[in-house]
Amino acid sequence: MSTRHLSPIARAKQRGVTLVELLVAVTIGLVVTLAVTSAVTFGESTKRTTTSVSDMDQSGNYAAYILDRAVRSAGSGFAQAWNLGVFGCRLNAVRGANVILPRGVAFPAPFQFFLDGSASSATLTVAPLLIGSGQGVDGVSDVIAVMGGNSAAGDVPRTIRSSGASPNILRLDNTISLKAADVVLISRPGTTDCTIEQVSTGFMDVANNETLPLGGTAPSGKPAPYYSNVSALAAGGDAYVTPLGNALATDVQFQLIGVGADRTLQSYDLLQSSGSAETQAMVDGVVRMNAVYGLVNTTNGAFQGWFPATGANSITNMMANPLLARSVAAVRIGLILRSSNYEKTKDNGENVGPGSIQLFGDLPAADQPPVLNITGDALHYRYRVVDFTIPIRNVLLLPTS
Repeated sequence: MSTRHLSPIARAKQRGVTLVELLVAVTIGLVVTLAVTSAVTFGESTKRTTTSVSDMDQSGNYAAYILDRAVRSAGSGFAQAWNLGVFGCRLNAVRGANVILPRGVAFPAPFQFFLDGSASSATLTVAPLLIGSGQGVDGVSDVIAVMGGNSAAGDVPRTIRSSGASPNILRLDNTISLKAADVVLISRPGTTDCTIEQVSTGFMDVANNETLPLGGTAPSGKPAPYYSNVSALAAGGDAYVTPLGNALATDVQFQLIGVGADRTLQSYDLLQSSGSAETQAMVDGVVRMNAVYGLVNTTNGAFQGWFPATGANSITNMMANPLLARSVAAVRIGLILRSSNYEKTKDNGENVGPGSIQLFGDLPAADQPPVLNITGDALHYRYRVVDFTIPIRNVLLLPTS
């Protein structure tokens, strides 16, 4: 259409935008786009940081919860029999035809260095709580062994009068409150070994019953000499049977807890109650776990302080000395957790991670675990320290001696 009849103003409107105007508009659009992109990127980065820190905090809280639940009940079921051959006795347990304690091989990873990591050293004795100092997979973290049953099972040792008509039968004063599939610990003062047994699944408690047959799912198919060992323990008339819980309720917890190479807090069921010999993941993001004993004077119950599981309080001495194991009334646990979000160096050149972290910094230097030095890419993650104390109530309830 011809524009000759249009006025100059009308013709100018028909020409559109100039190149300069277009460039200015594109430049403004780019600036706005960059600003919006920068804001979105910063917001997303902040969200990832906030989410990862929140996840780390929740992991720390959950780790503290499950450790508190396990440790606080340590000694349930057998603490009252601590001086009746229980504390310090070498654990014997069989599942099916396999002897699972004492072990003939090292424990599975990440517990392969627990008790020095050798089959000859993998002899575990009974105690509510044991700390393997530096026996974690990294050679610095600790491994915690927690043993406990169900205090509702009685927590009262019963004298074994003698063995019965066959090696798998015990004669007690009475079998009141015992039931089929109960898990019991058989011990004898002055004897090195003790054994975990299961009451026969066909057992029925009746009036004036004094015989307790052993058998059932857990000990089924035991090697022939095994029940003979039980019979030998019972033969002296001064052995004891202590109810721990029930196999069907799976309320007997003898477990190891430690940190794996994949920064995951893991546990291992020493009795393989579920039938599995595999470790179980508990909490992720855990870099280090260390623990110290809270010891009391067994004469007057006075708190003595916090002591590392080394030297006189090493796991070897703790397993060999029942009175020392009896003095462990609390444990202090320190966890170092790491976030899952990799963050760039800050504008001022600083990294988000600290150069080092020291657990139990309030203790004397000689009692502190090794410093965690953080270098390289590990500096691009955030860290949290969780430090908490757990009383072992079953030990605290014991009378002083």
